Amino acid sequence: MKVVLITGISSGFGFAIAQQLAKGNYRVYGTVRKKIDLIPKVSYLYMDVVSDESVKQAIDEVYRKEGRLDVLINNAGAGIAAPLEFTKITDIQHLMDVNFLGAVRVTQAVLPIMRKQSSGLIITISSIGGLIGLPYQGIYSASKFALEGFSQALYHEVKQFNIKVMVINPGDFATKFTTNRLCAKKDDSIAVYPTFEKTLSQIEHDEKNGLHPDKLAKRIEKLISRQHKPVRYVIASPLQKFSVFLKRILPEKLFYRLISNYYL
Repeated sequence: MKVVLITGISSGFGFAIAQQLAKGNYRVYGTVRKKIDLIPKVSYLYMDVVSDESVKQAIDEVYRKEGRLDVLINNAGAGIAAPLEFTKITDIQHLMDVNFLGAVRVTQAVLPIMRKQSSGLIITISSIGGLIGLPYQGIYSASKFALEGFSQALYHEVKQFNIKVMVINPGDFATKFTTNRLCAKKDDSIAVYPTFEKTLSQIEHDEKNGLHPDKLAKRIEKLISRQHKPVRYVIASPLQKFSVFLKRILPEKLFYRLISNYYL
């Protein structure tokens, strides 16, 4: 029975993944920062990914109970929507600490365990926004771009220890991420950036009408069980998958024009 640790399971992707894996042949540990509705067969851990000590305590507890850790799913994250000019530095620092450094902290804490057992799988939940810089979500995109670079380098470094690295790029999904996103004051921003309100409305519309998180959870379960695992997997609507394909083949300036026409 594989031991799985998922960060941030209070809602959204984390909740759906924990719920899905708990039905199968897995020992599932999930991290939270507050009390939530409990998922049967999931062991809960308190973890704040911005705290080195909190991360260490949670990982140590899993290892003490299980003696191993087979799969890490870096899922904890947050969002922010604002013109880059008006995004507070303190908000930028916090978002990068959660989305990027949080995943780095947890990964660093589990690597000694996986090296010792000469096996492991590290799955990091990035985003389509980690492949395409999205207007008025620039800091969110930056945090996910950082995860992409980290994961690519990690893939090469830990391959020698039989540790696999995979990045998941979700598109728009209907989760609480939309309502939980930190957002700049519209009145102040619109006065200077009149397209902000339209873009934010488009983003929120796409998310609210997006895929159900269960679709992502079921796909991740299948990916974990596959013998030959991809290094990247995009889970999104056909249009968003097509946009990722277009980014690879079109001249950058033309692709930028397409993104601007859609959002602005």
